[in-house]
Amino acid sequence: MVNDTRPRCPWPGTDDLMLRYHDEEWGVPTHDERTLFEFLALEAAQAGLSWRTILHKRAAFVQAFDGFHPEQVALLGDADIERMLQDPGIVRNRLKLRAIVHNAQRFIEVQGESGSFDAYIWGFFGGALPRPDVLTSDMVPATTPESDALSADLKKRGFKFVGSTIVYAYMQSVGLVNDHLTGCFRAP
Repeated sequence: MVNDTRPRCPWPGTDDLMLRYHDEEWGVPTHDERTLFEFLALEAAQAGLSWRTILHKRAAFVQAFDGFHPEQVALLGDADIERMLQDPGIVRNRLKLRAIVHNAQRFIEVQGESGSFDAYIWGFFGGALPRPDVLTSDMVPATTPESDALSADLKKRGFKFVGSTIVYAYMQSVGLVNDHLTGCFRAP
């Protein structure tokens, strides 16, 4: 990617992993249950940290959490958490690790109620949210009324680490919103 000069949002900088994430995943609508759970877990792990840190630990997280298959993650217990706390490849925060397991259990409950988490998350807004015709860095919010509403509903359902800012970042990561700036080759 070093020689790739396409215009981009400034946040990935020159980090190849961040550039790949920006170019291939961020803002791209996804309907895959495993991916929807993976990003929910990674956003929870990111609380208080940089996305760059989480992205560079993503492969280790995927391995530690059995590929982020919610059915498998939901079965992890205290011994698994203790093992993960020894893994320098991931964020070793007991509360976050337990929250990921807890959220897997809630995720499965939502799947049962809604048919899929995909139906829940996308049906919550009726599809991808509209964006302004021109979008600049200073226009990208940290929260929106939609992230406030989704955060409140997730909290009501018992999810953890789902404040509005985390939820808005989640919405960006799974393509509910496309915040690629005007002029970026990924902008709609």
